[in-house]
Amino acid sequence: MKFGGTSMAGSERIRSVAARVKREVAAGNQVAVVVSAMAGETDRLVGFCREASPLYDPREYDVVVAAGEQVTSGLLAIALQAIGVPARSWLGWQLPIHTDDAHAKARIGEIDTGALDASLAAGEVAVIPGFQGVTDDGRITTLGRGGSDTSAVAMAAAMKADRCDIYTDVDGVYTTDPRIVPRARKLAKVTYEEMLELASVGAKVLQTRSVGLAMKKNVRVQVLSSFTGEDAPMADTLPGTMIVGEEEITDVERQLITGIAHDKNEAKITLTAVPDKPGAVASVFEPLAAANINVDMIIQNIAHQSAGSASATDVTFTVPAADLARSIEALNQARGAIGFADLVHDTRVAKVSVVGVGMRSHAGVASTMFTTLGARGINIQAISTSEIKVSVLIHEDETELAVRVLHTAYGLDAEEAA
Repeated sequence: MKFGGTSMAGSERIRSVAARVKREVAAGNQVAVVVSAMAGETDRLVGFCREASPLYDPREYDVVVAAGEQVTSGLLAIALQAIGVPARSWLGWQLPIHTDDAHAKARIGEIDTGALDASLAAGEVAVIPGFQGVTDDGRITTLGRGGSDTSAVAMAAAMKADRCDIYTDVDGVYTTDPRIVPRARKLAKVTYEEMLELASVGAKVLQTRSVGLAMKKNVRVQVLSSFTGEDAPMADTLPGTMIVGEEEITDVERQLITGIAHDKNEAKITLTAVPDKPGAVASVFEPLAAANINVDMIIQNIAHQSAGSASATDVTFTVPAADLARSIEALNQARGAIGFADLVHDTRVAKVSVVGVGMRSHAGVASTMFTTLGARGINIQAISTSEIKVSVLIHEDETELAVRVLHTAYGLDAEEAA
């Protein structure tokens, strides 16, 4: 069981989490719980580091920010003991959870479960702080944003758990954002691949790292809400969304399109009059790769004559909005090597994506998308595809309209509005 920051925000909510854990124990399950820091606590601790020194040592930064989860793991163990449930907390270094030494963004290696298995066999609930581990030389590490979900999946894999239940502030994965489309439906099952694509194109339910790890280790993950009443159904009755391998989803359950995601955190860059010659496009993206900037959609226009008689082309691509300033700086520094005329950028764009494993065996998914958007006067600025996803770039003001009309076009609307 994994509980996020909003679920652990204060004593009352921690007591509610303890009651939920007690129900699982009473049902005869061995339970390990991974907890996040209280909502806002990690940001507060990061702020202290920056105040102490803008050029802080990443190793000491990890010591500070890992403290948030240490507090909530101890508090939950106390709350469980108070209601008669044997429990103890295990810090990342006590298990230990081995990671590499990439401080603030460490990756989990191996997890020793010998002591943990003995504790569970003795009837104790194990409470484990998410987001943290330890290097081979004994330094505390943290896993980066969303690290608690990754910790939970990694623990579930190491323990060979039946399931990893991730309790959050939503009650499952929907066909799209219910705040935009009230007729969005909660999905009973989603494949790992679909969830990876949805997470990568804007669905905020799970981090891509945790889904990727679940897929690699074949861990069944369930997303469900921690804000339901005491009389809510047990997790075993599957009230949330299960994220599973494709083989677990029958043809009856399978839809052509699983969901529609959107992301407004995109920025578009166009370089004009790039020389049309071998290696020119590589010269555009090499400086961005060197700056660790992830490029998403790419369009190269048809070659045209530039100043003089040289043949040239325009190259358009998108980057995360937060990386726009760094992208412009990297490209301008490489301007001589690239040879572009102008750099034009636009942050008023959004990416809308349709995702579904059914695309592999059905034609016409992209055609439906383009026809539907065209009929509503929505202009497509860029397109990218994968085997189970089609994404388009549009003006950000048209995002909600695009999501609604596509949701209807693919038959995803529920029979009655929520």
